[in-house]
Amino acid sequence: MLNKLWLGFFLTATIAALARWLVGGDETVFATMVASLFDMARLSVEVMVLLFGTLTLWLGFLQIAEQAGLVGALARWLGPLFARLMPGVPRGHPAIGLITLNFAANGLGLDNAATPIGLRAMRELQTLNEEPESASNAQILFLVMNASSLTLLPVSIFMYRVQQGAADPTLVFLPILLATCASSLAGLLGVAVVQRLKLWDPVVLGFLGAGALLLGGFIAVLAALSATALAALSSLLGNLVLFGIIVLFLLVAAFRRVAVYESFIEGARQGFDVARDLLPYLVAMLCAVGVLRASGALDFALDGIRWLVAHAGLDTRFVDALPTALVKPFSGSAARAMLIETMTTHGVDSFPALLAATMQGSTETTFYVLAVYFGAVGIKRARHAVGCALFAELCGVLASIGVCYWFFG
Repeated sequence: MLNKLWLGFFLTATIAALARWLVGGDETVFATMVASLFDMARLSVEVMVLLFGTLTLWLGFLQIAEQAGLVGALARWLGPLFARLMPGVPRGHPAIGLITLNFAANGLGLDNAATPIGLRAMRELQTLNEEPESASNAQILFLVMNASSLTLLPVSIFMYRVQQGAADPTLVFLPILLATCASSLAGLLGVAVVQRLKLWDPVVLGFLGAGALLLGGFIAVLAALSATALAALSSLLGNLVLFGIIVLFLLVAAFRRVAVYESFIEGARQGFDVARDLLPYLVAMLCAVGVLRASGALDFALDGIRWLVAHAGLDTRFVDALPTALVKPFSGSAARAMLIETMTTHGVDSFPALLAATMQGSTETTFYVLAVYFGAVGIKRARHAVGCALFAELCGVLASIGVCYWFFG
């Protein structure tokens, strides 16, 4: 799948570039594409360097948590649920606790913490993989749930709106929450259908029901807060939880007589190996994405969608927000640039800008996640991971459009 996908990016970019040259007369398009190749290769190294420090830090703390027994305790508590969702993973396996920590970090918008935890979880799942070059069912479910972008506190979106002068930076909080829940549910259902998971099992329904009740209570509490209070709470809660986790790891480890410094160094050493192994996969995927963007293929797609919507007699306001959605699976930085450009062009509180912010907060950089998580363990055959992840992405975009028309008309 990855071979066809990667080749498809280059072929699509070639066709789009030829059209721009032969039809549009743009003789610079190929120079732009070649420059993009080198830019993306440089960016890959920069990303790897940033990941190196983050991975080293968090893998060190995770090693402390594992030796203190916290990861194992979390895995035992969630064993009944994951026995149904990931039948190939034994109860109490360390991967289960790491997966839970990763989901919690993503939910709080702590991307810097979520990625190292997720990579460690993927490596633990790889120890159970009977075909090391092909993604297992458990790895696919984990990756798709990461790509579905379940985020409860989209602090970064609030900050973009503040920078653009929004009177109420948290205006999109509830739309993002509803849209991201839709994308995550779609990702889970998509994988469940392909892998024939029994979601109607009483244990699964019990966990999902409890999660829905907690989420509903969370929404009810936050909905009663003012915009200023909500923004302050978002920032405080995210940082407090992050540092609180570190302190918890250290205190429990010290209580159980774990040599915390030596344990941290042992785990931190793994950061170098993981970051080093990631570089070829990052170069391959980011260069393909860069060529696709530089060729103008995304612009062609957007113009085609606008034409179809107009001829169908539908409201076309949402089309102006689609650049964010179209580039998000390929590049987080490009999606942020598209979001800010939409805010600047149409106004920070315009319908396209509000919709673009909702899309940004409820979707994920699917192909980046695919390259990083599978690349870290050397997986070459993604099986149904790409299809299920893009299905969740599509549902997140459609939910964003529906929710924003509901909230903002």
